Order: sequence, then C-alpha cells, then structure tokens
Amino acid sequence: MAATLVPAGELLADLRALVGDRGLVTGERLSARVYDKHVGSVDARVLVRPADTEQVSAVLRLCHSRGQPVVPHGGLTGLVYGASATESELILSLEALKRIESVDVPGRTMRVEAGVTLQRVQEEAERHNLMFPLDLGARGSATIGGNISTNAGGMRVVRYGMMRSLVLGLEVVLADGTVLCSLNRMLKNNAGYDLKQLFIGSEGTLGIVTRADLRLASRPVSACSAFVACRDFAAMTELLAMLDARLGGQLSAFEALWPQFYELTTTAPALSSPVLPYGHGVYALIEALGADPEADQDRFERVLSDAMESGSIADAAIAKSEADRQAMWAPREDVFQMDRYGPSHSFDVSLAIADMPRYLDTLHQSLRDRLPGAKSFVFGHVADGNLHISVCAGDAVGSVVESCVYEPLRSITGSISAEHGIGLERKAYLEISRTRAEIATMRALKAALDPRGILNPGKVIDVH
Repeated sequence: MAATLVPAGELLADLRALVGDRGLVTGERLSARVYDKHVGSVDARVLVRPADTEQVSAVLRLCHSRGQPVVPHGGLTGLVYGASATESELILSLEALKRIESVDVPGRTMRVEAGVTLQRVQEEAERHNLMFPLDLGARGSATIGGNISTNAGGMRVVRYGMMRSLVLGLEVVLADGTVLCSLNRMLKNNAGYDLKQLFIGSEGTLGIVTRADLRLASRPVSACSAFVACRDFAAMTELLAMLDARLGGQLSAFEALWPQFYELTTTAPALSSPVLPYGHGVYALIEALGADPEADQDRFERVLSDAMESGSIADAAIAKSEADRQAMWAPREDVFQMDRYGPSHSFDVSLAIADMPRYLDTLHQSLRDRLPGAKSFVFGHVADGNLHISVCAGDAVGSVVESCVYEPLRSITGSISAEHGIGLERKAYLEISRTRAEIATMRALKAALDPRGILNPGKVIDVH
C-alpha cells in the first residue's frame, strides 16, 4: 500500500485531535532534534508523542486506517538504524510514557511505562533494597521499551540473562490499535501461549510496548572485582570454568579484552591507565556479586590464587575500593577510542566459546587479505558467547568489512547479532543466522499482526 505523505492536512488535524498540540512535534521543533549517527537518517515530518496507552492506541488505529507507516522511538541508543524514519513515515515517540507505577517488594517486581529510562528503574529498585540486573553503558538514556524491543543484553547476562529473562508481562498496542494486555507479576503462568515473547526482540515491527512488569532481584551487598591477564584464550576459558564452579553462582560479569583493544583504551589520548602490564595474550575483567562482603571477598581471592597457581592466570589486580573497581572498568567502557583511526565498523556477534579462537583467526586473515592496513579491535562479554568487534578500514566499502565478519559465522552457526538487533543494518545478513523456514515464519507473524505493514516498515525482515 502506498504510504500517506505527512504532514497531510487531514492526517495532521486528526492527530492533533487525538493528542493535542503538546503531543505533536513538527517543523523547526522536529528538525532541531539531534540524533546520534547510529540512528541513521530521520527525515520524518511529524513526531507524535502520546501521553498514555489510550492515545497510543488511538494514533495507531488512525494510522492503520490510512495505511500510514509508523516508526517507534524510544531512547534512540540502538546501533543498527532501527529508528531511521523516512519523509513519508510518522515517528511515534514513547518519551511521555515515563511513569513508574508500582513496586511489589515481596514479589520483587516493578510495573513501569515504556518511556522510563533504565537508570531510573535501577535507582527505584535500589530505593527498595532491590536490583534491576540489566545494565548498559547507555543506561541514562536507554528506555525500558527499547530494551524490551531489542532484547537488550549488557554486562550481567551470564548470571541474570537477557532482557527476555527479566520481563514477566507486557502491555502492547497492535498495529490496528488493539491493546493487548499481557501484564503479569507471576513467575509461573502457563495459561496458554506466552504472547509477550512475540514482542521482546521484535524491534517494534509487531507491536508497540507501552507498559511492562519487570522482575527484580535482591540487591547485592558485596561486589568483588579483579582485572587479570591470561597467557592465551585457552587459559582464560579454564579460568572461566573455575570461577563458574567455585563462586557459588555469584559470577555476574566476565569481560574479555584482547591486547589491541586494551592497549588502545589505556594509551593517550585515552584517559585510562593500564591496570596490568602489556604483553599478555588476553585480559579479563571479573565481577562477582554476593551477600556477605567478608566471606565473599575471601572466597573470591582464594579462587584467583588457585587459578594463579594452576597457570590459568598470569597476573592479576584485585579491587580494594570502588575507585579501584571503576579504574578496572574504565578501559572496557571506553569504546570510542577507535574513532582516532577514523570511521569504524562495529559488530556484535555471538558464537560458542570453543569456536572463538578459530573464528577470530579466520576473521583477521580475511581482513589482512582483503583490507590490508585495516585495524581491528576485539572485546566482549565472552562468558555469554558475545564478541564486540570494531574494524577501522578507512574508506573501505562497508559490505566488504561485513563479509569478513559475518561469513565465518555461517559454518559455525553463529549469530550476526548477539544483543543489538537487526534493524536496517544487518537485515541483508539475517539468512546467515536464520533458516529459510524461520524467516518465512517471521514473515507470517508480521502479516498476521501487521497486515498493512505500517509498523517500523523495512526493519528486521523484508515482507514480500
């Protein structure tokens, strides 16, 4: 169906009747909005910001009746152009839906609207001596609705799982304006299909999340951190197995930094200093969260000491203060240092831990053969199978770099997207990680829930 060009006078008047002047952003007010480069082009002429679920429903009902394409916007921290909007598309922003509705302390749940930021949810949980485990560098601007729509991961997946594991229930507005209420505060609920799973990770292509019931955890009272060096990847995997077996389920983060990345983020103009000397095969940042500061620290240090004796660790620094901990995390989080080499191509892949050395060898050989002079930097969560790769290759065509990174995943059944989603950027490579039957089923779901194709069109899959 042909898209309605906006702002068309009749459509704009109807939208204003639904959300009022405060709910519409057009003209200079819209063009003055600043977007991160990872959002892509935003050429839409109208942004609608409903005040509540009822207004979201009314807007979608109107757009569905007109065949008007709608691009949902959350905190705009995605990295795959999932929020790009063309001139003929209307932006539906969830920025006004920012209420924290309730916290159930005994049940350890929180009900929030989709526009609430991740940081606000974390802070509210802490006020009740609880924790919302999801954590991302963009916590101050990333919204819960966006975290759900992209099935966000972050640093603590090894212990608490992806966003999918932290969502108990959802309220979603379908393309035709139907409000699907699957809000639920129970851990056990096997009453038929678990419909919320359709919308977690669907990037706003099947429905728009408006409210959510989130699962909280007890707030840890101890945090043990260490930065270690290993002779090679095999030694690091031995260390990971030892930590997982002997920390009693307390391992919450295991971040790996390959030497090139570690040296990049600890040399000027970077502000971080080296935690350990250069020259080792790979480095790891370890965090364990627990409930008994003294006993937890003793056990943590004992396990590290045993790992040192066994040869799994070549060198180590253990945090004795919050300042030490922040100094250890700083090199890992300073991902913008690649910019000193010009534009970079960033990737977020997932694969079995055992396949990582072979995959990286293949990747680096491919880069040497096809893009001599390209610089690559690798870091990642590793314990959950996630590697982040940045390639600085000057004016090289992006598709060449993408082929070097993605094609080796095909034979090892790896994923082209561990946690950032597909959006527009990775759509062409989806068949590497999903079978024809899976993609056909995705299209069938899209056709069933959004028959006029108005929700975030062109993202994730092409509908034929």
